[in-house]
Amino acid sequence: MGENRFLSFFVALISISLIAQTKSLPRSTPEQEGVSSESIVNLIDAFEKKIEFVHSYMIVKNGKVISEGWWDPYGPNIPHELWSLSKSFTSTAIGFAVEEGLIQIHDFVKDYFPEKSPENPTWQLKQLRVKDLLTMSTGHTSEPRLGQSSDDWVKHFLESELKLRPGTYFMYNTPATYMLSAIIQRVTGEKLVDYLYPRLFEPLGIDRPKWEMDPNGINTGGWGLHLTTEDIAKFGLFYIQEGKWNGNQLLSSKWIKMATSKQVSNGSDPDSDWSQGYGFQFWRSRFNTYRGDGAMGQFCLIIPEYNTVVAITSGTDNMGGITEIVWDKLLPKMNSSEMIFNHEWIDILRKKSASLKLKPVDGKMSKDLAKKFFNKKIKIAKNKEGVEFIFFKSKKNEVEIKVNGKIETIPFGFGKYIKSELKGHLPFTSSNHKIVPKSSLRYSKNKKIAVSGAWITENEFQLRIYQYETPSRLDYIFNFKNGKLKWDCKKSNALGSGNQIESIKSIL
Repeated sequence: MGENRFLSFFVALISISLIAQTKSLPRSTPEQEGVSSESIVNLIDAFEKKIEFVHSYMIVKNGKVISEGWWDPYGPNIPHELWSLSKSFTSTAIGFAVEEGLIQIHDFVKDYFPEKSPENPTWQLKQLRVKDLLTMSTGHTSEPRLGQSSDDWVKHFLESELKLRPGTYFMYNTPATYMLSAIIQRVTGEKLVDYLYPRLFEPLGIDRPKWEMDPNGINTGGWGLHLTTEDIAKFGLFYIQEGKWNGNQLLSSKWIKMATSKQVSNGSDPDSDWSQGYGFQFWRSRFNTYRGDGAMGQFCLIIPEYNTVVAITSGTDNMGGITEIVWDKLLPKMNSSEMIFNHEWIDILRKKSASLKLKPVDGKMSKDLAKKFFNKKIKIAKNKEGVEFIFFKSKKNEVEIKVNGKIETIPFGFGKYIKSELKGHLPFTSSNHKIVPKSSLRYSKNKKIAVSGAWITENEFQLRIYQYETPSRLDYIFNFKNGKLKWDCKKSNALGSGNQIESIKSIL
């Protein structure tokens, strides 16, 4: 164990010396790297027509960024919640730990946590190995529901029912990835994010990221990592280069190939990107590609044949639509050699990618309607959200809300988004009306909002709110009728809280 600790420390020191010369990837033009600018314009057009909504994209070919874009209010320097794309980073940490001799993939999981394992473990738990966590073939037939009955997520996982023989049946299992994170912390004494920093993030020029934790300070592993679009692209480039960065082999190509190869079957549909096999927290995809992905459309698509990475962040329930567009619009137009420049399309792409924005509320600003309904404090009937009153200020384009005894001021733009940061949380942003704990990373991320507002009818005012470090969007519709207010909220891409419409009303 002492030798392993020394090796870990030695590797960390080496990796610090391998920091990228620059934090940004080199840039090139599509045609120089064998892609037509026209095909990328068509890609963007298809995203805007068919997907609700892509937040960013970056295409890297031959190690160079050939096109990139962010739909305002999202931006290049804003970390985005990755959801399950986090899993591929957790798998990478296991690869480093295996190469440092800290872990073997055929180790039994319970042996890492003897004090938390059941006194009389089942035969299935006795057979559960690290590899089964990596391949999501743990033997579960339903995911353990972490955090619902105990703050000790490791103990809860080890006590959960395994009905099948581990290693024989694929079932998507986020708690399995959490257990990989817990193992990393157990054998290294470091959180997953801290362990990865000198080995992966720092050498790739990625600023120290934030990663959600469980109540005991263990990174969640299967979700909760926040990175910029370029950070995602760098990660994909690291994999397409088989673990090399700036000429230095940070992680062995043997591990990279094993992690991204089909380890288990997950279906037989030849037309589905979710049925091509599963590796170590990586999905195999059609056209001999592979990827990490996360809920609501977070992607790191890796296309080895053309030495290409496509990084995408989104807020959509149509993830398959995104991959379909990439395969349809981009993949057939790729070449391995330089193409003839088309300056007209290069200019069209440059202008288009620089002016992307999500649609603000489609409506009007009306002084007459504002005079009729705004500038008065409206008391709200007792409600689960803790809203006490709302006050629309027409001169400042602000909405003031008192929530649980605290006043929040929300500025909004007409025809554009205005960014601000909340003191606490907005109504309707808590899961099942249970406020996310203040210790949670998500709590702080939900404070950052970008808001657009307008009158959409003669008695309805709408606010559209993006929590712009996440995929989530809220649409507040305020209906003023007969001297009363009805406040409806539709949540989009708020995993775990549903997308149903909820309402509260003013006091009569």
